[in-house]
Amino acid sequence: MNGRLITFEGIEGVGKSTQIQRAAEHLSGRAVIRLTREPGGTPLAEQIRSLVLSPTTETISPSAELLLMMSARAIHTTNLIEPALERGEWVLCDRYSDATRAYQGAGRGMDVSFINQLAVVCAIEPDLTILLDAPVELALQRVAARRGPTDRFEQERVEFFERVRAGYLAQAQRQPQRFRVVDASGSEERVAKTIADLLDAWP
Repeated sequence: MNGRLITFEGIEGVGKSTQIQRAAEHLSGRAVIRLTREPGGTPLAEQIRSLVLSPTTETISPSAELLLMMSARAIHTTNLIEPALERGEWVLCDRYSDATRAYQGAGRGMDVSFINQLAVVCAIEPDLTILLDAPVELALQRVAARRGPTDRFEQERVEFFERVRAGYLAQAQRQPQRFRVVDASGSEERVAKTIADLLDAWP
């Protein structure tokens, strides 16, 4: 059996972590499922995740942020994703290369053509990308309702997330064969049912 890479994308507060778990449970009878996330996924990549997400008084420039993300992805892809796919597993990844185009590209204003050049080196094309989409105001209300500290991205302004959301939707429009856009503004159960239905219809 060939392995498959299914990625879950979207801004903060759209429920990716919850829905990827539910999707894994739904798919458990079809294949061996490997859950992972970005940035992170392996011990070394998780260390880079901490560098990128932890609030700091020292400035992390957009270019530095981009290169850290790409470094983590290169490690993650080589050490976890590719071996899992070679074993025939289905890898469900919470964010992947499209996140970089949305966050560092649309959000930070980095050159997307440069991002795509780097992606050729350190990423592989997902078989399916599920984009969980919700209005920014609603998504950030959900983030604010969580307990615990916020990370460096969660502290960004509304305008940043509007750009990121627009970047995601633009990618989905350009690649409708790979993307499935799911309305994430409804209840957890409703969103999970929508995702389960599209996974069942996916070849």
